[in-house]
Amino acid sequence: MRILIENVDVLQEDRVISNKNILIEEDKIVEISDKKEFENIDYRIDGKNKIAMPGLVNTHTHLAMTLFRGYADDLPLKEWLEAKIWPQEAKLQADDVYWGSLLGLCEMIKSGTIAFGDMYFFMDEVAKAVSESGIKASLSVGMIGIAGDENEILNRGVEFARNWHNKENGRIKVMLAPHAPYTCPPSFLEKVINKAVELNIGIHTHLSETALEVENIRNMYGLTPIRLMNRIGLFNVPVLAAHCVFVDDEEIEILSEKGVGVAHNPQSNLKLASGIAPVKRMLEKKVKVGLGTDGPASNNNLDMWEEIRLVATLHKGYERDPVAIPAKDAINMATRNGMEILGWNDSGVIREGYKADLILVDYNKPHFYPRHNLLSHLVYSAGAFDVDAVIVDGRILMENRELKTLDEEKIMYEAEKRAFDLIKKN
Repeated sequence: MRILIENVDVLQEDRVISNKNILIEEDKIVEISDKKEFENIDYRIDGKNKIAMPGLVNTHTHLAMTLFRGYADDLPLKEWLEAKIWPQEAKLQADDVYWGSLLGLCEMIKSGTIAFGDMYFFMDEVAKAVSESGIKASLSVGMIGIAGDENEILNRGVEFARNWHNKENGRIKVMLAPHAPYTCPPSFLEKVINKAVELNIGIHTHLSETALEVENIRNMYGLTPIRLMNRIGLFNVPVLAAHCVFVDDEEIEILSEKGVGVAHNPQSNLKLASGIAPVKRMLEKKVKVGLGTDGPASNNNLDMWEEIRLVATLHKGYERDPVAIPAKDAINMATRNGMEILGWNDSGVIREGYKADLILVDYNKPHFYPRHNLLSHLVYSAGAFDVDAVIVDGRILMENRELKTLDEEKIMYEAEKRAFDLIKKN
């Protein structure tokens, strides 16, 4: 299929170029030009008063936790997990995860997210939902190494990887996901590393999320979580490390040298009072940092625009540095960096030869005026409701804010029903 986006402004790197035509053929961008005449076009999209930009990437979430949105707010992480979330998660059934995931997918597509990294339970159901949606995803079975037989727990993740890795024409990738050092002892993690090498896939885990985690791991093993992971060889395979809030300069050097991708979750970390990751220092040391929302229960939404705005403003105040995270870096973290961290090196920018993974932002709205700096407006003014269209692998998932692959009304009804049924269960 040949799609032509006409008369559209295009975000390329750190600037917006005006009034271009983008030709998409099958799943790739084949031409960006001023040319007005194109042959054999199957579908045309009017790009007037819109900016074409790379789709947003959520590098770390727990998608089906949409079912617990607003259920247990204003608690510290340990109490939130142990007293509220884990008891409810123990009641989850496959159908709950399927509909909770679809709800999250509706929210992500409507806010311009085209790829995400997920770690949860009943991941076959998440994969089915992703298949239906048309979005890209790096999926992982969350593994708690102290919850039973280590081999049985690991085999669940391995079997899922064998069934789903690179399926849906490569739209679905799989990692192994040991939950965290405090739930996965070194003996278990070493088995995970060996399997990741055997399957040639990466590892997705939580690291150094809270001060209490760092203190407990140091007391147990005599090392901080990052140093412990480095010693046992976790970073010898591709790793997506969520949070990394409490890391020192030596640990940042380790993350950089080992090529670890970091999922920065500013809103969740603030809401759970976990702290503020030293992202500026990570970027200075060439650590690849992406953005994530964490679970919707900890963050209340999956809106990556809020993460972009927060990372661009929070670190300015935290570092007392007006250029701590410039607008262009915030956008890059939410687009190209995220795609590379999740394993897609042919996406994340609007460029000829790259995948047609892009969104159209309607900027004919009061909060985009006056147009002194459109890149700045995308970071500090734009929001989910400005996203007009979403295209992934050359397929239109949303146009004129209408979802093309998912039944939004049915999904909201089913997710609401299951969320309240879970709370009622003894």
